[in-house]
Amino acid sequence: MLTVLMECRDQEAELAQTLSILVTAAVEGLVSDVIVLDHASRDGSSRVADAAGCRFHSHWDIKDILRSARGEWLLFIEAGARPQSGWIEEVMEHLAINKQAARFSPSRNYRRPLFKRIGRSLPPLEYGLLVQKKNAIAAAKSGMTLEMLAKGHKATRLVSQLIPAWVLRAR
Repeated sequence: MLTVLMECRDQEAELAQTLSILVTAAVEGLVSDVIVLDHASRDGSSRVADAAGCRFHSHWDIKDILRSARGEWLLFIEAGARPQSGWIEEVMEHLAINKQAARFSPSRNYRRPLFKRIGRSLPPLEYGLLVQKKNAIAAAKSGMTLEMLAKGHKATRLVSQLIPAWVLRAR
């Protein structure tokens, strides 16, 4: 089982996009729960999360959140990111036979322009992070964000592609 964690701030539309992709994974038995960590949103993010059955936290400490996750594996993903077809089966297989963290592959159809890719460090959550709960708890410190927690994880690359959150923001 997998717990999905996202942070948001005034990202109602982006949150809805990502949650709609996760519905099938919940029906398939992969996703056990979704936790949304809020940074003082003033839009309808909390209503979207509530309607989707997510746990929504406005005040939180990452260590407490990680301990409360139901899944033994965690998926950190940005609100607005969307895994592409085939991801559910591949993640299920990865959870069954691997112990190492993993990230999705970049989408071939959605890439930043060449000049924006050159010399730029990749944001730690641009392609998500799939990590064992025990490893995340061991690395977590109070006050950390998901992005801070995702830095430094050596991860294998999944074949499944992810459309990054910046694509939705760019429209």
